[in-house]
Amino acid sequence: MSPLPSSSTSVQIQQFYDKGLAHASYAVRCGRQVALIDPARDPQPYYDFADEHDARIVAVIETHTHADFVSSHLEIAEETDAILYCSKFSKAIYRHEPFDDGDRISLGSVELHALNTPGHSPDSISVLLMDDGAQTRAVFTGDTLFVGDVGRPDLREDATLGSYQREELAAQLYRSTRQRLMSLPPATRVYPAHGPGSLCGKVTSPDLDSTIGRELKTNYALQPMSEEEFVRVVLEDQPFVPKYFPFDVELNKLGAHPFEDNVRAVPRLQSDALLANDALVVDTRSAAAFRAGHVAGAINLMDGAKFETWLGSVVGPRETFYLIADSQIALDTVIRKTAKIGYETNIRGALLTPVELPATSPELDLEHVRQRPDDFTIVDIRNYAESKQPIFPVALHIPLPELRERAREVPVTKPILVHCAGGYRSAAGASILQAALPGATIYDLGEAITEFQKQPVH
Repeated sequence: MSPLPSSSTSVQIQQFYDKGLAHASYAVRCGRQVALIDPARDPQPYYDFADEHDARIVAVIETHTHADFVSSHLEIAEETDAILYCSKFSKAIYRHEPFDDGDRISLGSVELHALNTPGHSPDSISVLLMDDGAQTRAVFTGDTLFVGDVGRPDLREDATLGSYQREELAAQLYRSTRQRLMSLPPATRVYPAHGPGSLCGKVTSPDLDSTIGRELKTNYALQPMSEEEFVRVVLEDQPFVPKYFPFDVELNKLGAHPFEDNVRAVPRLQSDALLANDALVVDTRSAAAFRAGHVAGAINLMDGAKFETWLGSVVGPRETFYLIADSQIALDTVIRKTAKIGYETNIRGALLTPVELPATSPELDLEHVRQRPDDFTIVDIRNYAESKQPIFPVALHIPLPELRERAREVPVTKPILVHCAGGYRSAAGASILQAALPGATIYDLGEAITEFQKQPVH
């Protein structure tokens, strides 16, 4: 939680940043009134902020229907009697007030103005903070404008989400940036909903806020170009779309159930004897612990900075699964992370590491890989953009989010060696292939991939 620059002591802008999802939400306080923008799944930090300042949450604004996380907007509104605001184009099912061009919210001595900026999604808005002199001080851009980038326009093509064509939304994004955001005063502060690492764009800047003037100079998407060129540039090399994105859009349109209630409702198991034979098991321990012993057929998704993203990329939103961790604290942590993407109701049970762990993974002879890589079927599970720079001369490329569905494409005539870019994904990939290809020998190159990146095999 970080305080942000403010030109007046009467207004406070507070940023809440979740590194795991690269998500930024905001509290705008004027006097004893608070407006929240794009709140995360856990509402407690916002309650704490309001209590700390003896203030009341009076408004909750959604800049669009989010795909990459579950918002606590409905829970907060029901708990605090705050008014929920979003664009009429969101087609939200929960009770709300439309917030579109010309609409305003009074917050003490300042106002929040709606600005329709479609493109990332058809319902995207930006929120202008206007001071008592009617001057624009800040703009909360949601997923329309990031620091150094713009939001991706290819996340609404699913039929359940309206079948919006990416080219159509990209053209709207061109007009939203040129006609709306780029015309704001250069000194206007820019507060986006995402930072580096978000799959809602190609964000590379480590900065979490900016100004319109700085973005006009440095943001590739805001440089002079035709609409046609913009569409091409913005759409190229976008990252993969996780399986959970369409699910979260639909869940956010409804409004999620209270966070803590759902977390407490997750069944805690005392024994692995209760595991169903046909169930998916997600083991969140380290790769080394997993290799030493694990439940047969389990997938190794280590708890780490991007656990929730990879969980929602590998596991589908309609699948149920068990969670395993090596301590109660670790188990509670991964349950709460799972809830951030709305998967907590998919958990059939959560348990500590069983005593009996029958399956193991083979140890890899790195020198053998260096000297005779052709002895292995090498599977590169990096993303498409990453794989453009090969590390091994011959490799089968299947990105991790596709591996469970495409595991049978991997030949089993040789030992199989799985690699990614840093070691996290290869642990997951090797475990997926181990479960899908019984009898095959599966090796995880792990973090040793960094040595091969420095000196690729030829």
